[in-house]
Amino acid sequence: MNRKQKKMLTRILIAAALLIGLNFIPATGAIRFVLYLIPYLVVGYDILLKALKGIRNRQVFDECFLMAIATVGAIALAIYEQSGDYTEAVAVMLFYQVGELFQSYAVGKSRRNISELMDIRPDYANVERDGRLEQVDPDEVEIGTVIVVQPGEKVPIDGVVLEGESTLNTSALTGESLPRDITAGEEIVSGCINMTGVLKIRTTKEFGESTVSKILDLVENASSRKSRSEDFISRFARVYTPAVCYGALALAFLSPLIRLFAMGLPADWETWVYRALTFLVISCPCALVISIPLSFFAGIGGASNAGVLVKGSNYLETLSQTKIVVFDKTGTLTEGVFEVNGIHHSSMEDEKLLEYAALAESASSHPISKSIRKAYGKDLDRSRVTDIQEISGNGVTAQVDGHPVAAGNDKLMEHLGISYIACHCVGTIVHLAIDGEYAGHILISDRVKPHAREAVQALKEAGIDKTVMLSGDIRKVADQVAGELGITEVYSELLPADKVAKVEELLKTKPEKEKLAFVGDGINDAPVLGRADIGIAMGAMGSDAAIEAADVVLMDDDPLKIAKAIKISRKCLGIVYQNIVFAIGIKLICLALGALGIANMWLAIFADVGVMILAVLNAIRALFVKKI
Repeated sequence: MNRKQKKMLTRILIAAALLIGLNFIPATGAIRFVLYLIPYLVVGYDILLKALKGIRNRQVFDECFLMAIATVGAIALAIYEQSGDYTEAVAVMLFYQVGELFQSYAVGKSRRNISELMDIRPDYANVERDGRLEQVDPDEVEIGTVIVVQPGEKVPIDGVVLEGESTLNTSALTGESLPRDITAGEEIVSGCINMTGVLKIRTTKEFGESTVSKILDLVENASSRKSRSEDFISRFARVYTPAVCYGALALAFLSPLIRLFAMGLPADWETWVYRALTFLVISCPCALVISIPLSFFAGIGGASNAGVLVKGSNYLETLSQTKIVVFDKTGTLTEGVFEVNGIHHSSMEDEKLLEYAALAESASSHPISKSIRKAYGKDLDRSRVTDIQEISGNGVTAQVDGHPVAAGNDKLMEHLGISYIACHCVGTIVHLAIDGEYAGHILISDRVKPHAREAVQALKEAGIDKTVMLSGDIRKVADQVAGELGITEVYSELLPADKVAKVEELLKTKPEKEKLAFVGDGINDAPVLGRADIGIAMGAMGSDAAIEAADVVLMDDDPLKIAKAIKISRKCLGIVYQNIVFAIGIKLICLALGALGIANMWLAIFADVGVMILAVLNAIRALFVKKI
C-alpha cells in the first residue's frame, strides 16, 4: 500500500471503531448527533469536499455528489424524525470508502504489475572517463558515446557492441525467457539485461529516441486511446447520473404529492424521502466507471507481459473483432534471410557473374541485394560503379567498369527488351544482363519461419475466417510458401503500391462488422499497416518504424504471437461485456427494489460497493494471460 492508501485505511478503521463503540454509549439528542458526526466526518470529509468542489465548478453529477446527498439526507431525516438513527448514514459512507480503497489498491497493483512486467527503464549509464566508470543519467549520453554494461545491468541506450561477448535476457521486451547471444559488431537495443560478459557499446541514438523510451511511452500513453466501450460508459455516466438524481427528486416529492392530492392518502414524506436517498446510493455508477477502463488497462498490461504492445484500448477492441489476417511474406512468414543457392546459365565464370551482380546491387538495402553481396564475400570497390538506378519491384541498373549492367526479375528483362531463360527451381530469381546481353541468373531462396505453419493453424482455431498472403515474389515462389503454410489466398508479384490496393480491395469486400489485420515487418509496410483496420508489426525489437506505424507491435518475430494477441483481446473484451451486463443488471434490479421500498440502505450499500468490488476483481483477470 502507498501512503495515501494507508491513510485511508487508518481513517476507515478509526471510523469503524467509533461506530461500533457508539452502540454502547446511551447518548441522546444533540450529544448523540455530535458523537455520530465524528466518525462520519473522519471517514467522509474528502467526499463532502469533492462534492462541494464539483458544485462550485458546475460539474455536479458525480458519485461524490450522490454519496454526499444520500448520507447528509439520511442524517437530516434522522434529525427530522428524532429517531437518533445515524448509523445508516455513517455506514454508507464507511462502506463506500472501503470500496474506494479496494479500487485504489486494485488499480495500483495492476499498475505495479505492468511496471514490473515492463521494468526496462534504466537508472543510469556507465561512461568510462579517465580509466574509471562513472554513472550518468541516460538522458545526458550523446550519440557516439562509448558506454560499458556490466553483468546484471540493463542496456540503457541502443548501440553497436564494440567489445565483449555476452548473453542477453530479452524477456522484458519479447515476453520470452530464451536468452540471446551477442558479440562484437552486432546491434543491441536498450531494455535488455546483460547476463554474463562485460560489453562496450557505442551508442547510435539518444536515450529519448531509443527502443526503451519508445516502448515506455507507448505503454504509458495507451490509456489515452479509448475504445468504443469506454466512450459508451463515459456517455452513459453523463446521462445516467443526472437522470437518477432527477428520478430521486421525483420519488421524494412527486410520489407523496400524488398520494396526497390524487389518491387521497397520507403523503408519508419520511418514507418517500428515505426511498429517494436509498435510490441515490444504489444508483452510483462506480462499478462501470472504474471497472471498464481497468479491464482494458489490465488487458494491455497482460499483453505487454506476453511481448505484445497494444497502443490503446481502441486497438485492443478492434483486434478482438478481427476475422481476416493479411500477411506480408518476407520477414513475417519467412525469416527474410536470403541465401544464394545456385547460378544457372551463366555466360562467364560464376564468381565473375556474382561480382557484377554484387557491384550493381551495392547501394541497395534490400535483403536480396544483401544476400548477393554476402555470397560474393569480398570487399567491393564502390568507385567501379556509377549511374545506379533502383527500379521499385523490378531490380537495379548500373554502370560497372563502364559496362551497363541490369540485375532484377523477369519484368526488368522484359522492360529492357532482353531475352532471358526462365528458371525451373522455386525461389527468387535475379537475372543479369551485361552490355545488353543476357549473362545468366542467380537463384535465391528464403527460409520459412519455424512456427509459421503453427501460427496460421492457431489463427484458424482462434476463429479467423480468412488468411491472405501478399508477396512481391513470382507466383511460383509465393504459391509454394502459401501451400506449405496452409494460407487461404495468395497474391504475388506485387509492388508496394499494389499491396495497398489489394488491402483496399479486401476492405471493400469484407462484411462491415468484421475487421482486417495486416501483419508486416513494420519497415517496408508502413502504408499498408496504416490502411488496415489494425496494423501488426512483426520482428519489431529495435525497429522505430514498426513502433511508429503499427497499432500492435510484437516484440519478437514469432508469428504465433498473432493468435495469442487476438485471444488476449477477446478475453479482455469478454470481461468488459461481463462487467457491463453485471453492473447495469444489478443496478436496475436494485433501483426498482429501492423505488418500491423493498430495498433499504444496507442493500443499497451492496448494490454500490459490492458490485464495484466484484467488477474490479473480474477486471483484474485480464492481467493474467500466460495460459492463453
